Amino acid sequence: MTAAAERTDDRATTDVLAAAREQVLDRGVGLTEEQVLTVLRLADDRLDDLLALAHEVRMKWCGPEVEVEGIVSLKTGGCPEDCHFCSQSGRFPSPVRSAWLDIPGLVKAARQTADAGATEFCIVAAVRGPDARLLSQVREGIKAIRDSGNNIQIACSLGMLTQAQVDELVGMGVHRYNHNLETARSHFPQVVTTHSWEERWDTLRMVREAGMEVCSGGILGMGETDEQRAEFAVQLAELDPHEVPMNFLIPQPGTPYEQYEPIAGRDALRLVAAFRLAMPRTMLRFAGGRELTLGDLGAEKGMLGGVNAIIVGNYLTNLGRPAQQDLDMLADLKMPIKALSDTL
Repeated sequence: MTAAAERTDDRATTDVLAAAREQVLDRGVGLTEEQVLTVLRLADDRLDDLLALAHEVRMKWCGPEVEVEGIVSLKTGGCPEDCHFCSQSGRFPSPVRSAWLDIPGLVKAARQTADAGATEFCIVAAVRGPDARLLSQVREGIKAIRDSGNNIQIACSLGMLTQAQVDELVGMGVHRYNHNLETARSHFPQVVTTHSWEERWDTLRMVREAGMEVCSGGILGMGETDEQRAEFAVQLAELDPHEVPMNFLIPQPGTPYEQYEPIAGRDALRLVAAFRLAMPRTMLRFAGGRELTLGDLGAEKGMLGGVNAIIVGNYLTNLGRPAQQDLDMLADLKMPIKALSDTL
């Protein structure tokens, strides 16, 4: 790169951070796709400035509280879809095998989640979409959790839905539904071939129209370009979800992505800040892969770089950090945990 080009790049960097301060921090208007791309290409020596700005945006438009969530797999493995990142697909020779969690196990997991300080408990199933058996299990599980005296908020992630299934979940008292778009629309056909990005979008539209909160994010580090990462950020902003979980690829044995290298920590932090600047009012949640990608120090920097929610404990087929370790981190950062009473 020539000296003139470097100066041009420096001016672009300064301009995008100045524009973000006025546009996002002052007015609450998210960055455009072109602006997000510029942010993703910031030099390492501007990363701290970027994270500091993203934290200011989070504090102004979301406040200081952090929402804590736990997740549990009701039905693991044996999924008929071919999501290339997923060890639960029945199409790949991964070590994960199909299994169901019984109702007492679900109640126990909900209690452990609540005892860890979480206000949200998400019931997840590895399926294309729920059948009658699965919906019956979810209904019985929610009733058993409530009968046990646990008032934790219950979310679900059960794949693609019909309108009738959306209505059933509303009737069960599910207050938030997770269905990740996973990646940019332009990159999706390289990640999944057995269903479309548009099918996922349609489920999320029905969920929103039914009055449930929408949770949708994706996995970063699946071979997408910076341009596609910027595309993904603004597509999520257009969806305007209540919550965006940010996952970083954990290469899973037996999947097509098992040889992929984990995303670099600095790139992950740039992504966290960029997504915050694209969606200033959205709950941005640290999810799977942060331990591998960021480690302890990086997780703290992410919490000070735009993140305001976190999954504690284990993920679906991967171990996370002990819940208390994350709770101690939030205490050290003097970040209050959102109270259950505020979410009811």
